[in-house]
Amino acid sequence: MRFSIDSGKLLYALGVAFAAAALLYFSRDVVFSLSITVKAALLFLAFVALFLGGVTVQRDVLDVVAFALSGVTYVVFVGYVVLRYGPGETGTFLLLAFSAGLFVTLGYLLRTGEIAVPRRQAVGVAVGLLLVGAVLVGVDAVGGGVTYDLSTESSATVQPVGDGPSPYSERERQVGTLTASNDFVFTRALSLPSLSGCLVGVDTAPDREPYVSYEYPGYAQPDTIAGGTTRTFPVVADLPIDRNATEPVTYAVERGGDCSAQRDRPTLLVSVDSEDRRLD
Repeated sequence: MRFSIDSGKLLYALGVAFAAAALLYFSRDVVFSLSITVKAALLFLAFVALFLGGVTVQRDVLDVVAFALSGVTYVVFVGYVVLRYGPGETGTFLLLAFSAGLFVTLGYLLRTGEIAVPRRQAVGVAVGLLLVGAVLVGVDAVGGGVTYDLSTESSATVQPVGDGPSPYSERERQVGTLTASNDFVFTRALSLPSLSGCLVGVDTAPDREPYVSYEYPGYAQPDTIAGGTTRTFPVVADLPIDRNATEPVTYAVERGGDCSAQRDRPTLLVSVDSEDRRLD
C-alpha cells in the first residue's frame, strides 16, 4: 500500500506542534518576567486573534491552521489558569463546562456561516488586541515585582539531649521570618530566595554546616502571590549541640555570609541568594 503525503500539510502540522511547544514553554514562567495575570490575559488575546484569523483567512488550509492554533492556545490558557490560580474542583468544572459550550457555539456559528468578519474590520480588531496586550505588558513592567524581606531572630536556644552514636545532635529551631510582598494588583509568581547558613564563634563544629530552610504551611511550597497581599514564611535551621552537653546552647543569629568572621560566642550566620530578586 502506498501512502500519499501532502508535504504542505505536513509542514503546517509541524508548525502547529512547534507553536504548541512554544506556548507551553511560555506558560512555565521561566521566560519574560510577566505576572501570572498578564500571561493569562495574553494567552486569551492570542486565542481571540488566531480565531479571528481563521474566520478571515480563506486561502488553502490556512484557516484550519489558524483554528488549530487558536484551539491549542485556548487549551494552554485553561491549563495555565487552573494550575496557577487553583480555582478548586468547582471552579475547574465550571471553566471546563464554559469552554465546552464556547467551542460548540463557535463551531455551530461557523458551520451555519453566521460568523463573517470583513477583512478591514478584522484588521481593526487585531490592532486593538495588539494594543491591549501592549498596554498590559507596559503596566505590568512598571508595576514592580515581588519584594522579599528577611528578618532574623536575635538568638535561638538548643536544649541538651541524651547520648547517641554521633557526637552531635541537631534540633530544628526558628531563626527568622521571610516576608514576601506583592504591592501591585496582578498575581505574580512566588520564588523564595534560597538560604544558607554557617556557624562562627565555636571551638569545634559538626562536619557539615547547619541546614537552613523555610517552613511551609501544609508542607506544600506556594508558587503564587495575589496582588496587594503579603505572605510570611518561618525560617528554620538545624542547630547542633554536643550530646555530652548538660546545659542549653544559645546561638546568636545574624544576617551575613562571611563564614570566616570572628565572634566571641556561638553565632549562626544566615545568607540569602538575592540574585534576580529585590531583597531588602
